[in-house]
Amino acid sequence: MYNERMVSHSALETKKIAAELAHKILRQRPRQKHARVIALTGELGAGKTTFVQGFAKALGIRQRIMSPTFLIFRSYKIPSNQVTNDKATHFYHIDAYRISSPKELIPLDFESLLHTPNYILLIEWADKIKQILPKDTLWIRFSHGKTPSQRIIDFRL
Repeated sequence: MYNERMVSHSALETKKIAAELAHKILRQRPRQKHARVIALTGELGAGKTTFVQGFAKALGIRQRIMSPTFLIFRSYKIPSNQVTNDKATHFYHIDAYRISSPKELIPLDFESLLHTPNYILLIEWADKIKQILPKDTLWIRFSHGKTPSQRIIDFRL
């Protein structure tokens, strides 16, 4: 089992931590049977969306990243200069905040997103749909630190 704790002292530092993870994932081969899933949990304002912004930028995505709270998810094509061979081709930013039950994701074809190996899914409020996520999901918990800009970021696989 993989456990690591990092402390961020600013939004910029949180984005850098996310970028490091994105680069690491781009260097890895995709999963054989499903997407790479990264589950983000934590209180409001703890840095989840900031993390997603840094992650997406590192993938080469230039669009403005906002939390898709009312849309549930947004998809982005990873630019071809970031993709080689069978690497990740699409990035999905999912926000489960308004989800009461995983069944609400059925009409959105969430199951097919999960089962596409070339996809990377970052899911905010993922604890709401934990029971349908793959066992090898990377869980990242965000919490407020001792100062207003400090964030504690716990990684668990």
